[in-house]
Amino acid sequence: MKKPLISLFAFAVVLLFSACSSKPTSDAPGTAEPARRVSPNDGRYQQEHDSKPSRLPTLLEMTDPTPKAEALSRGGNNPYNIFGQDYLPLSHLTEHEEIGIASWYGNKFHGHLTSNGETYNMFGMSAAHKTLPLPSYVRVTNLDTNQSAIVRVNDRGPFHQDRVIDLSYSAAYKIGMLQRGTARVKVELLKSPAMLAQQQQVIPMQRAPELSTSSRLARQCYIQLFAISDNNRARQLQQQIASQWSVPTEIRSGNGLHRLLIGPTADTQLAQQWLNQFRTGSYPQAFFVDGNQCG
Repeated sequence: MKKPLISLFAFAVVLLFSACSSKPTSDAPGTAEPARRVSPNDGRYQQEHDSKPSRLPTLLEMTDPTPKAEALSRGGNNPYNIFGQDYLPLSHLTEHEEIGIASWYGNKFHGHLTSNGETYNMFGMSAAHKTLPLPSYVRVTNLDTNQSAIVRVNDRGPFHQDRVIDLSYSAAYKIGMLQRGTARVKVELLKSPAMLAQQQQVIPMQRAPELSTSSRLARQCYIQLFAISDNNRARQLQQQIASQWSVPTEIRSGNGLHRLLIGPTADTQLAQQWLNQFRTGSYPQAFFVDGNQCG
């Protein structure tokens, strides 16, 4: 008679803990405690916490990839929001350098899709960055050991505010940061899709310099971000945007207003890309100064 009672008690305990751990339904009455912010990756990974693999990377696996300018991936370069924070990928970059804290990711994410639709391989030389173009190539240097590695950026992250890049297991091992788990690094952009666009522009100039030069001089596309009366403020914002976006800027003044323009560029595709990114960012009213020059 005792065994059924014990089984019934165990079953009741399981039900109790199951009810405590379940999420409230949408039509449940309000509670005193706010709802937990759900991660976009909840339920996606088999492991709750990340871990190291059972072996070290080989010398072949730590071979730096050869940087090359690849076309933008179809996914992973659109504006996105994680935990209430907006991120605006900078797909136009041809120059970028930053110093910050690097971390790494391993077993938990191995075999899952990256932000641009590839399969993450912790033994490959790759990395995740919040806003760099996907794909792009960067050199990461450990500022404490001066060890460096070249990695291909094909994923988004890390989403800790104090970190600038997440390295694969092999890349982290190569620059000597596995023991501490993080390292202070310098990140330098080597190749990006925007560089590929520049290369494609150079080819017709070499084949038909007169026609290409004429076309380039005739087309001068500008984007206007804003017009304000405060010249000092306009100059401050110009410096901030030029530094953050690595785009050409110009201020035109007249009738008491100072207009901040982005450009010029003869690449209409790049101009449209700039416009879309500014509109989805902090300048929803941005527009082409002359549609004939930009279309």
